[in-house]
Amino acid sequence: MPKPALVAVDDVSVSRELIDRELATRYGHDYSVFVEPSASEGLRRLRELAAAGDEVALVLADHWMPEMTGPELLVAARTIHPRARRGLLIEWGADRAARQPIMQAVALGAASYYVAKPVHSPDERFHRAITEFLDEWWRQRGGWFEMARVIGDPSAARSHEICDLLGRNDIPYGFYDPVSKAGAAAVTEAGIQRLPAIILFNGRVLEDPTNRDVGAALGAKVRPGMKHYDLAIVGGGPAGLAAAVYATSEGLDTVLLEREALGGQAGTSSLIRNYLGFPRGVSGAELAARAFEQARLFGAEIIYGASATSLRADETDRIIELDDGSEVVAAAVVIATGVSYRRLGVSSLEALVGSGVFYGAAVAEAQGLQGEHVCVVGGGNSAGQAATYLSRYAARVTVVVRGLSLASSMSEYLIAEIDNTPNIAVRHCVEVVGGGGAGHLEHVVLRDRSSGTTESVEAAALFVLIGAEPFTQWLDGALDLDDGGYVLTGGRDAALFETSMSGVFAVGDVRHGSVKRVASAVGDGSVCIRLVHDRLAGMAGAIGR
Repeated sequence: MPKPALVAVDDVSVSRELIDRELATRYGHDYSVFVEPSASEGLRRLRELAAAGDEVALVLADHWMPEMTGPELLVAARTIHPRARRGLLIEWGADRAARQPIMQAVALGAASYYVAKPVHSPDERFHRAITEFLDEWWRQRGGWFEMARVIGDPSAARSHEICDLLGRNDIPYGFYDPVSKAGAAAVTEAGIQRLPAIILFNGRVLEDPTNRDVGAALGAKVRPGMKHYDLAIVGGGPAGLAAAVYATSEGLDTVLLEREALGGQAGTSSLIRNYLGFPRGVSGAELAARAFEQARLFGAEIIYGASATSLRADETDRIIELDDGSEVVAAAVVIATGVSYRRLGVSSLEALVGSGVFYGAAVAEAQGLQGEHVCVVGGGNSAGQAATYLSRYAARVTVVVRGLSLASSMSEYLIAEIDNTPNIAVRHCVEVVGGGGAGHLEHVVLRDRSSGTTESVEAAALFVLIGAEPFTQWLDGALDLDDGGYVLTGGRDAALFETSMSGVFAVGDVRHGSVKRVASAVGDGSVCIRLVHDRLAGMAGAIGR
């Protein structure tokens, strides 16, 4: 397999020579490195690589060049190699006016972010930026190593569920249609009888597995230990992971229960650009993977595939019953179950969920939509992130919005990026009322909410991000909930995050009145641990008396 290419363009000979040396020395073994002296030469090289079918992982362009500016070259590069990461080369110390053009280039989608030119050799700050770009590219592209091979009918919903599950849990995988040459060979060689199936890197075969089966096979713990915990956390989204990190780092014996995939709704976001400390942005899956490593390092016991079915109090203990009949006993409980995506309620589309209709960003599907028209339903940040990500692969992306404007529900940087992405169109005052296809989505029916007229639009995929509902059915009767099912906290004589049951706290999106932002959820989870300490201290004091 040919090596991916790194292409840099800089018309300044001194910095170009240093860039060439840094890239060739550090990355020349695994990548083909090309450093060109002008914009025209850079574009020529990019077109040659595209004609040869070679992949380009990263394009770097000097910000100020006489033939065309760096952002202009990177816009052209995006057309030729849409998957490549794009960095704007700047002399940060010398160019004090660079901040605004950089932010504009990023907002308009010309550049992924900036890269300060190397000033000495080796320049590790330069390499940190390069390796972050390359890591992002490999995460989106998929590596050559497949920890799991999924064999399944591409039109079957469960096939897509398994792929989404692996992707959200940061497991590198490949998907194979059983009628393809590689898929048929794998089925025969492994003796597979039921689909979908997973062939793991160690040769183990899972036929039509449950999520818990997949987790156990990949080494995850699927049942809690038979002991008493200081704290049990239900839900592995940003709020739950933050609570686990802070609790374990402060010495609490902690168990975290996650039924589906770490990261929650945030784990489906292809790029979170405004999260503190990640100026180049971070995918939801990567953020969750980092938090998981932190929690595990500090000693959190993480149970995968376990679904909570009830909660009750027994004197000072709080007891969570799981769907396999086992119980988790803890002195305190943090509810961080988050939300699930709200459904469209269109029967013809519900029948095609997983076969062209997806709730959430479903980033695993994007690469299979090259040259297609796709629709994104929703006007929030998740919908905006999904649309911009899909635009890298799909020929056209249509964002369907019920309201008159995106301004009331979407961040300004995303609106600017959508406005300046040529293959994204926004349809206001429109809703999806139907759709269909022969086994997979082929068209959607849109209705103008003002005139009532409908039209059928060809579409290969529909991504629905229209809000969410809390996963609190198992808490009905145990805790006070609002009319929407969100957990009420901070009532009379209760601490800020404490629910109607003492010793039980709710954080993140599941909490009534919460701000639906990743940073807010992380803040809830971390601050809540102070209240858990207070409860444990109070219990110890009562025992002492």
